[in-house]
Amino acid sequence: QVQLAESGGGLVQPGGSLKLSCAASGSIFSFNVMGWYRQTPGKQRELVAAISSGGGTNYADSVKGRFTISRDNAKNTIYLQMNSLKPEDTAVYYCNYGMGQVRNYWGQGTRVTVSS
Repeated sequence: QVQLAESGGGLVQPGGSLKLSCAASGSIFSFNVMGWYRQTPGKQRELVAAISSGGGTNYADSVKGRFTISRDNAKNTIYLQMNSLKPEDTAVYYCNYGMGQVRNYWGQGTRVTVSS
């Protein structure tokens, strides 16, 4: 089992920034592909960003140029730096370990609210 602890969510005004963190623990033998998803009521959970063990990244078109995913392999932790936030970024953000590639674990989620 892998446990994921997310933090960093909160309330921010449009144009502001937040940084999310996700620390993985448990049955971890090596760094796996990890990423961030988000979900709002009535919508499917969508992929926001992902990062491989080698540092390769990919982003949803809606966040390219605004969000940056990074990792600290020694700490089994990933981050999501979110800049130029928009109201449509409001969602619960979930950390994922494995990305459905053999393994698939989810965090509890951290809420991000972008509002004036």
